[in-house]
Amino acid sequence: FATVGAVSEEVARAMAEGAIHAAGADVAVATTGIAGPDGGSPEKPVGLVYIAAADRHGAEVQRRQFSGDRAFIRERTARMALNLVRRRLLAQE
Repeated sequence: FATVGAVSEEVARAMAEGAIHAAGADVAVATTGIAGPDGGSPEKPVGLVYIAAADRHGAEVQRRQFSGDRAFIRERTARMALNLVRRRLLAQE
């Protein structure tokens, strides 16, 4: 992951898939991003997040760009992560 960095689709996917295997879970979620207020760059600005949900059939990763303060970015990311898990579970039915 040295070439893509910690805030990337690849890392989000690997974390979610790793949690499935490590915990023996049915579904796992992972997020990585830059919530600010510092730490952004032109390539990876503050508010950039990757959200991954995985199950035994694979993983889905979403890239999102939020604006707002740190608390808003973190809350919005958490809500989207939970919704992604919800949708993944509904698809299993």
